[in-house]
Amino acid sequence: MPLALLALAIGAFGIGTTEFVIMGLLPEVASDYGVSIPTAGYLVTGYALGVMFGAPLMTVLGTRISRKRMLMLLMGLFIAGNLLSALAPAFSVMLTGRIIASLAHGAFFGIGSVVAADLVAPDKKAGAIAMMFTGLTVANVVGVPLGTLVGQSVGWRVTFGIVAALGVIGLAGIARLVPDMPKAEGVRLRHELAAFKNVQVLLAMAMTVLGFGGVFAAITYIAPMMTQVAGFADGSVTWLLVLFGLGMVGGNLVGGRFADRALMPMLYVSLGALAVVLALFTVTAHDKLLSAITIALIGALGFATVPPLQKRVLDQAHGAPTLASAVNIGAFNLGNALSAWLGGLVIAAGLGYTAPNWVGAALATGALVLALVSAALERRADGPSTVVTRSARAEQRAAVHQ
Repeated sequence: MPLALLALAIGAFGIGTTEFVIMGLLPEVASDYGVSIPTAGYLVTGYALGVMFGAPLMTVLGTRISRKRMLMLLMGLFIAGNLLSALAPAFSVMLTGRIIASLAHGAFFGIGSVVAADLVAPDKKAGAIAMMFTGLTVANVVGVPLGTLVGQSVGWRVTFGIVAALGVIGLAGIARLVPDMPKAEGVRLRHELAAFKNVQVLLAMAMTVLGFGGVFAAITYIAPMMTQVAGFADGSVTWLLVLFGLGMVGGNLVGGRFADRALMPMLYVSLGALAVVLALFTVTAHDKLLSAITIALIGALGFATVPPLQKRVLDQAHGAPTLASAVNIGAFNLGNALSAWLGGLVIAAGLGYTAPNWVGAALATGALVLALVSAALERRADGPSTVVTRSARAEQRAAVHQ
């Protein structure tokens, strides 16, 4: 794998850290600014919305410059947002910093996926995408726990200052290691938008929303589920999330490896197994050991879908994949928001803290159904063209013999 992928992974590590570390620092931030925990929660919501809307916006704005230059500009935006968050004198200013940083998130992963795929041979594209996303998964194992520890020990502002420094390292790496890959000739914004007329692109994005949404339906409510149902102490939740992160790292690498060999079968297996494991979590959540194992499996199976889904979008939006790739990153966050909302509804309805697992299982099952529909439509579309091609070849052979 090219060293340029390391630079992309470092940028992904910083972005993943800043996205999730705020969840462990909400009490400190709320106390510092004198706001309630629910109000401080807008720092999470605002970031997620910024990713959703920023992905297409920043990608469109960057259509006229090279992908390398756009990646560098996005890392600059990420650095500025985190510095503003670290130095913010008021809560509203910090929220602004979070939104500025989030605008870089979707476009970075979207454009970065295209660049990563272009750096390697066609049969290694999903593996290259997975290598970049490894930075995001490792952030959940290393960056988020350490960032939380630093923030609780010496102040949350130091954490965001360190994240900004990670952005500087990522920017330097991209400038030094990523080759200057010019914008594809003849590709205009209308070509990028035309990709959304392809039903296969839309189906892949819907799979992203439902599949990864299934993961976050359970993980969003992991703290009350593990403390109130499994009987873990409050302090154990951090290490359970590390297990989830380790599962993500492994699943991401396995998903990238096998998606290059058999993309759709990889999706069938990972989505089907995810649905089963999430359904079983309603039972295993009552046992400490089984719940810990299940959490790691959810992380592994959930992130095993990421490289194949991202590659599926790139394949189907061939010729103009940049915007579609970035929007698909926004789809991951849409799935997170949707599943968290649905999980909250079933808890509020009095169905218990394990009820979001059923929601997650249903969402993952929906993604599997869409994968089967997508494959069936693809086979139907390929059938007539294959017949025509064979007929044409037969006619050519007959003409030669005559």
